Amino acid sequence: MGDVGALKVAVISSPEELADALVGVQWLIRRRLRRQMPDPRLRGAEVELLRLVAARPGIGISGAAKDLGLAANSVSTLVHQLAKAGYLVRETDPADRLADRLLPTPAAGTRLSEWRRRRAELVRRHVSRLDEPDRRALHAAIPALCKLADTLHEEAEES
Repeated sequence: MGDVGALKVAVISSPEELADALVGVQWLIRRRLRRQMPDPRLRGAEVELLRLVAARPGIGISGAAKDLGLAANSVSTLVHQLAKAGYLVRETDPADRLADRLLPTPAAGTRLSEWRRRRAELVRRHVSRLDEPDRRALHAAIPALCKLADTLHEEAEES
């Protein structure tokens, strides 16, 4: 009977442990990269918006707000800051003259490429410090983590 209770705790705490580990790794990566990147320093929400616009050029503010889970006025503020820094261009949507389309600038592409390069190097360096069984375990977990991301994305699309 005690074993069943322990099993329940393990099953319940495992998703929490996974979520905590993923958030912790993401937070540490962002923190380390923020220190390494040239000015202007971008906050997490600015980087996420920039990544979204680079992946979906022409997205509107309301679409970006929905994808990022932010209020449209918050995204509008981020857009203003990124446009002022030279990373985004706002242009009027020809299909809806009241809406804007967001486009990345070449400077945004350069910045994101540099960010990805530095992120890969940071992760590569720290993974190389792990022992071989841990490196294999991380490698084996990648497909499952990608599937997890897909199901989270699909759920977000449904709501």
